Amino acid sequence: MKQRFSSIDVKVIAHELSNSLISLRVSNIYDLSSKIFLVKFAKPDNKQQIIIDSGFRCHLTDYARATAAEPSDFVRRLRKYLKTRRVTAVSQVGTDRIIEFQFSEGQYKLFLEFYASGNVILTDKELNILALLRIVPSGEGQEELRAGLKYSIENRQNYGGIPELTKDRLKRGLQKAVDKGGETDLGGKKIKKKPGDALRKALAVSITEYPPMLVDHAMRVTDFDSSVKPAEVLQSESLLDHLMRSLQEAQKVIQDITSSGVSKGYILAKKKDGYDESSIENGSRKGLLYDDFHPFRPHQFEGDESTVFLEFQGFNKTVDEFFSSIEGQKLESRLEEREVNAKRKIEAARQDQANRLGGLKEVQTLNERKAGAIQANIQRVQEAMDAVNGLVAQGMDWAEIDKLIEVEQKRKNAVALLIKLPLKLQENTITLLLDEEAFDTDGDSAYETDSDVSDSDDETSKKKDMVSKTTDQRLSIDIDLGVSPWVNAREYFDQRRNAATKEQKTLESSTKALKSQEAKIAQDLKKGLKQEKAIMRPVRKQIWFEKFIWFISSDGYLVLGGKDAQQNEILYKRYLKKGDIYLHADIKGATTVIVRNNSKTPDAPIPPSTLSQAGSLVVACSDAWDSKAGMSAWWANADQVSKSAAGGEFLPVGSFSVKGNKNFLPPAQLLLGFGIMFQISDASKAKHTKHRYQDNESAADSGNVSSAMSEPVPVNGAAEEANDNHKGGEDSDDSDEVSNPENDAEVTINPLQLNAHSRDQEVDDEEIPSPPIVNLHIDDDTEKPQPDHQGENTPNSEDGNETPTDYQQSVGTATPSIAGGNRPNLPHVRGKKGKAKKIATKYKHQDEEDRLAAQQLIGASAGLEKARAEAEAKAAREMELAFQKERRRAQHQRTQEETKKSEDARKAALEQGIDVEVDDGEERILSLDSFVGQPLRGDEILEAIPVCAPWAAMGRFKYKAKIQPGMQKKGKATKEIISRWLADSIAKGKVDPQSEDMERMWPREIELLKGWKVEEVTNTIPVSKVRVMMAGGSTGAATKGTPGKGKGGKSGKKGR
Repeated sequence: MKQRFSSIDVKVIAHELSNSLISLRVSNIYDLSSKIFLVKFAKPDNKQQIIIDSGFRCHLTDYARATAAEPSDFVRRLRKYLKTRRVTAVSQVGTDRIIEFQFSEGQYKLFLEFYASGNVILTDKELNILALLRIVPSGEGQEELRAGLKYSIENRQNYGGIPELTKDRLKRGLQKAVDKGGETDLGGKKIKKKPGDALRKALAVSITEYPPMLVDHAMRVTDFDSSVKPAEVLQSESLLDHLMRSLQEAQKVIQDITSSGVSKGYILAKKKDGYDESSIENGSRKGLLYDDFHPFRPHQFEGDESTVFLEFQGFNKTVDEFFSSIEGQKLESRLEEREVNAKRKIEAARQDQANRLGGLKEVQTLNERKAGAIQANIQRVQEAMDAVNGLVAQGMDWAEIDKLIEVEQKRKNAVALLIKLPLKLQENTITLLLDEEAFDTDGDSAYETDSDVSDSDDETSKKKDMVSKTTDQRLSIDIDLGVSPWVNAREYFDQRRNAATKEQKTLESSTKALKSQEAKIAQDLKKGLKQEKAIMRPVRKQIWFEKFIWFISSDGYLVLGGKDAQQNEILYKRYLKKGDIYLHADIKGATTVIVRNNSKTPDAPIPPSTLSQAGSLVVACSDAWDSKAGMSAWWANADQVSKSAAGGEFLPVGSFSVKGNKNFLPPAQLLLGFGIMFQISDASKAKHTKHRYQDNESAADSGNVSSAMSEPVPVNGAAEEANDNHKGGEDSDDSDEVSNPENDAEVTINPLQLNAHSRDQEVDDEEIPSPPIVNLHIDDDTEKPQPDHQGENTPNSEDGNETPTDYQQSVGTATPSIAGGNRPNLPHVRGKKGKAKKIATKYKHQDEEDRLAAQQLIGASAGLEKARAEAEAKAAREMELAFQKERRRAQHQRTQEETKKSEDARKAALEQGIDVEVDDGEERILSLDSFVGQPLRGDEILEAIPVCAPWAAMGRFKYKAKIQPGMQKKGKATKEIISRWLADSIAKGKVDPQSEDMERMWPREIELLKGWKVEEVTNTIPVSKVRVMMAGGSTGAATKGTPGKGKGGKSGKKGR
């Protein structure tokens, strides 16, 4: 079975990785084991992850794997240098089995070695080793590798370029092989080689760019006899030409593979028992054992009936399928082994219970047989008891009694033969050997035979024969000498009844003990399965709206919210269409939320319940969540929202203005829910109905909501919170800066709403919204401050050419300390004027040359040079500031122009009812009817998607947990919720194997739930600190209340 890459595998993988990973950034690096690592790459709408198995493989993977709880030191160093770095190049080093990753234009380089023991080496741009997986000591044929040394790649195979394939090169390689053909081992014997090995090895050493498997394939394609020896090829020109054509065929194969971005891959699988050709067509891999993989179809295996070729589109997918299948089989075998061990333990416990119950039944049977034997031999038992009691009464020594009985047994005394030695006189007990043939099931008992013999004439001889025949069947029975035989028999019957009672109690108690033991074994199995890595599952591809805060309302409308200023901008530009609703709140930190209407009926009104739920999300994603204060959100139509502001400027990223009235909603309840939304197949959608308003006649009414147009009302999204942090919290929300006075009078200002009245109204009217860095760094020494225009707006300044003027005014106002202007006259210093006059008279005949010579003579030139250097540095700084100012001004102007174009296009689109930007194809074909919170009987469940929504929108969810403001981190809360659901999946009676009971869990739901990762699901919750409320939830309150109740009871008793 193939386990590591060949040189052509490395070449093809590097080629595909280059097409897939360039321009992506490293999002994180994880440990899978001591030598296997997972690297995740991401950029917007594109996520990839690769597996690196040092010395063996490196490829993209579509499967999720369990990562280590803590990163190793090596992974920590990789994260330190590579996290968030952009991949700029992926290539093979020469033709060697080494892949080179370049990050940030070669600032850092990562080398993956796939030969010998392998290695992963991180270097800087000068190839100085920063970190490496395995330290390599210096030795024969290998260079020393450790942190701090330089990594050498010049000596790698064909690093300077692949030599041209010529006859001369081929001849030289074959000649070297012929010269070494007489090699012998240490014992003086020639090394035996298989037919054809000599030529293949000669080519592998001389023509290193072609691996032996590829050369063998090319020879089969060109019908070249691979069993010929190198010397024969050198002697025959025709063979040399034929071999040259074979190598050219190999070269053509490589060119064909690397000519396209994605090449085909082939897995060679061996047939096993149970193989079915129809299963391959259905995509099943049962009955196949993966053996090898190649980026080409090896011709040498074409005629092998035991080999099956599996073709894949993409060599990365081929390798991923090959190794992931092997990993999955190993994991499944380990899990099955643990389950078998657990079943074996349970079976052993059941067997132990059966053995104990069987022992009690045997005791009952034995006691019943003993009692029956005593009753069947009453006279003989009485005779034996009387004989022993008589000897004891005579005062005979107990040892003498044993000897006497032994002698009588040798004389064949009938009574002595019943007694079994030694006696137990210290216990007042003797052991008798009694027959129970009277109780034989065949009716032919030994006791009946004894009775028949006793009536015969020759009683003694018959009895001897009977005793010798039935000795092995007699029972050893202890007889109490102090009571009669009947009492002895009754005692054995009592023991039998006691054993029956004990059996019944043992059965009841052991049944409980067995259940407890089975539960303990199941718990141990669960812990053991947690220690084992989970079975690999394909990574679920996220739907386009999952990158936002999202949920589907109870009426079936998609609600989207932005997580930051950039997402707010994306929602506004790409997804806010005609008929949609825009929601926001006058609260710091409130996010932008839109409700998407049906594109086919954009004039249909949005139900009030959907607006209320969307408003709850707006308030929950603001600072109101931490303060636990319920506030009101407001909504406006899509055509009321724009990015234009007063003075012809446009608001920065994530900020918007609203024209007209804002429709305020009732105060929202701070209550969210975390649940599971199931994606079902198209065939199952018919069973589910979503209620959406489709009344076209009422569309006109929805347009009457917007009243008379007023001045734009700027509304800042999530970016305002970030700006506030940069500005020290001094700026307030733009939503309240230019809002209508009527609305301001109606809405009561609360502590969480920013106080718009605390700032100077004139400054607010003049200030242009822009990133904080502009006001901090743009300086102009040549401009004069214009305090007279500080609170004025340029009338009708809609022309784009006037934007820089307003911009300069605001900037000059912001930096009065460095702006030029008239300085006040300073008072004269006494005597300074006369001193200057004396100096002028003294040096009036001194020219510049004499002055410099005198200064150099007294050492004053150093100060002048220092002053000159400072002046030059100051001039350079001023030039740099001017350049940066001009650059930012140009950038600001470009941004304004681009925003103006997009705003004009959006305005025209809203008027005409067309989309400005074409949505993703996935968005067009995706139907919201495919997402349900409660699957119905017979539904085909495709995926389980985590969702966090207002609690009012989760009425029909099967899996849901209530979330309130609290002090618990959302990661811990998410883990608690998922753990509770998984714990229910193994509880008795909670799972319906037939998937019919909607109140119980279904196997498909549990399977999808197990595929979740807490780290990935946590980001679904848009708030930070929460409190989880679930049915049958935490018993912490009850636990705390119980001691208090007890203490109260005790104190009450003391009071009495």
